Amino acid sequence: MRLVSLLPSATEIVYALGLGDDLIGVTFECELPAADRGHKTVVVGGRDTRGMTPTEIDDYVRAQLAAGADLYTLHSDALAGLAPELILTQDLCRVCALPSDHVSDALDYLGCRADVLSLDPYTLEEVLGTIVAVGDRAGVPDRASALVAGLRDRLAAVSAAVAGRPRRRVAVVEWVDPPFTAGHWVPDLVEIAGGQPVATRPGARSVEVTWSELTGAAPEVVLVTPCGFHLDGAARQAETVAPRFPGAEVWAIDADGIVVRPGPRLVDGVAAIAAILHPGAVPEPPAGAIIRVA
Repeated sequence: MRLVSLLPSATEIVYALGLGDDLIGVTFECELPAADRGHKTVVVGGRDTRGMTPTEIDDYVRAQLAAGADLYTLHSDALAGLAPELILTQDLCRVCALPSDHVSDALDYLGCRADVLSLDPYTLEEVLGTIVAVGDRAGVPDRASALVAGLRDRLAAVSAAVAGRPRRRVAVVEWVDPPFTAGHWVPDLVEIAGGQPVATRPGARSVEVTWSELTGAAPEVVLVTPCGFHLDGAARQAETVAPRFPGAEVWAIDADGIVVRPGPRLVDGVAAIAAILHPGAVPEPPAGAIIRVA
């Protein structure tokens, strides 16, 4: 099957299902195996925000949205030329990826008859459901079932390892300037890892908050997981946050790798958070996953 992924988490799902050879189109943000990078067509472009501060990125996003402009550009002709059979997209967040209605409108205009599957999970359970959905549409339901069963086994193992241990209060900062608290599936990760999420929005969109809302929740542990950043960028931002929480542990996490993208690696995020909250209960995560800054 000829697959196109219009969001990085869907690309991760495709590879986890062993369908990397079927993937023909990706976005400029998708992370691919080095051997595959020259063999996939980029069908969605956007502004490279590397080198911009969180404030500059936020100002840019707000200005684009206020003007009714798009944050991403669909290369329609390139997409049509690929003749895809299945396109994976989303409506979860306009800031994170191209909305599915843009894709459908372009396909109608081009006369392309690809199947479009929108992946819009708000909880960890729904994330697992998207893996099943992709497997079903791509014709590999058995692979998807096996993958999800393995992920559930890993989650159960972490949950069992931290069972009965004290649950520390955990705040998650998904953006630092302005501050955003985490929503969607992120509180689920904290819960399974043996923590008590505070000032979060489980199963709902992440929202801008005040620092007093976060500090007033009296967290014992603060996780800084800025969307769009891996560990180095998260660590730099965590250093600016740490003085606001003098009585708490402040940790940076590889956000794009294991926290904010709704794919199979969220289970790695659960294990990493468990290692932070309950040292020794679970194996240490690999280098590049977490670092304590205060």
